[in-house]
Amino acid sequence: GSEAVAGEQGQEEEAEDRLKEHMDNLLDKSAKMRQAALQSLRLALASKTVSEFLLERRLTLTDSLEKCLKKGKGEEQALAGTVLSLLCLQMGSGPEGEELFCSLKPLLISVLTDSMASPSARQSCAAALGMCCYIAAADLE
Repeated sequence: GSEAVAGEQGQEEEAEDRLKEHMDNLLDKSAKMRQAALQSLRLALASKTVSEFLLERRLTLTDSLEKCLKKGKGEEQALAGTVLSLLCLQMGSGPEGEELFCSLKPLLISVLTDSMASPSARQSCAAALGMCCYIAAADLE
């Protein structure tokens, strides 16, 4: 009945609230907080499709992930790369995915080619680049 629907809606809103919270935490001063938020986002994006919710907030999220990649070290960068891949998967091959890919490609390449970055960060950015390229690059090259 309608109770089940209301329950589902409630769960969905709750899940979205948690996602919003994780997204806010990506901008936290504490690297620990940012890492925890990245891990939570990774789990959330890997477990269910939330593309509607993400579509509305993709620019905010992309911005935050960009900051994590630029300012973060090691594990944080690696997680940010993974979350980016998942975000790209959620966006799919439409204009949104392509936009995401185009905006982050230079940054992914710069982490990937940075000999000072940790191997896990470089590997994660390489994977994100490959995944996003496969899904979203309009230009086949």
